[in-house]
Amino acid sequence: MTTTRAATLGKFSTRQKFVVGNWKMYTNTLEASQLAGAIVAGMGIEDAVTVIVCPPFPYLALVGEILKNSCVLLGAQNLYPQNEGAFTGEVSPVMIRDLGCKYVILGHSERRHKLGELDAFINQKVLIALSEGLNVILCVGETLDQRKDNQTQKVVECQLTEGLIGVSPETLTHLSVAYEPVWAIGNQANHATAEQAQDAHAIIRHKFGQLFGEQAAQALIIQYGGSINPQNAAAFFSKQGVDGVLIGGDSLKADQFLAIVKAGINSSKIK
Repeated sequence: MTTTRAATLGKFSTRQKFVVGNWKMYTNTLEASQLAGAIVAGMGIEDAVTVIVCPPFPYLALVGEILKNSCVLLGAQNLYPQNEGAFTGEVSPVMIRDLGCKYVILGHSERRHKLGELDAFINQKVLIALSEGLNVILCVGETLDQRKDNQTQKVVECQLTEGLIGVSPETLTHLSVAYEPVWAIGNQANHATAEQAQDAHAIIRHKFGQLFGEQAAQALIIQYGGSINPQNAAAFFSKQGVDGVLIGGDSLKADQFLAIVKAGINSSKIK
């Protein structure tokens, strides 16, 4: 995918920037409370960027209370594709919505590669989340071996296509995609460049257009997730077609997270 094509497919700059913090399996009660409070205080009433935090399940209610009346939205890191039932240890979309979640991350690479989740299972989650009124962040991305074998486009397009089977066009406004190259997540040896992210986002947007039409493709929010930090965030935000970032480690430090949010705000003002 060439940069020219990336620029063409990402030429519409009206999409609002997104900053999503994925706390993964970190924090305790005190840490979650302090982190959420610091983010809310640091954000103020800023609304130029959509900001979402996704704590571990045990702290959703706690963090949700802290986020009330703020501009920061609550998200969950996963769900099980049933509203209720004998599924010991699982959490339903109805439950996370009841706790105030507006967003849910689905298909994260750690769930794909460490927990063996397949595209068909992720698709079930996408469908039920959308049917319950949740906003879905669908993650796609290739491994290092797949990139070395020039399989990036094939892998990303397959994950996107299979993950969105049966999705109604009427629900597309509640869907965003996060490109997270597995080889760049928490990896100090391999970092994706902003240009590599832009090219991958163009692949995603083009495929989305084939699935749902060009208008839907140009409205689609595509985030980048792969070792984003305050030092490199501006470079990613500056690229056409990169509409936001999904942050892991640096979302656990309020000052780092807020610095990335500021980079998103600044890029919005420039464009």
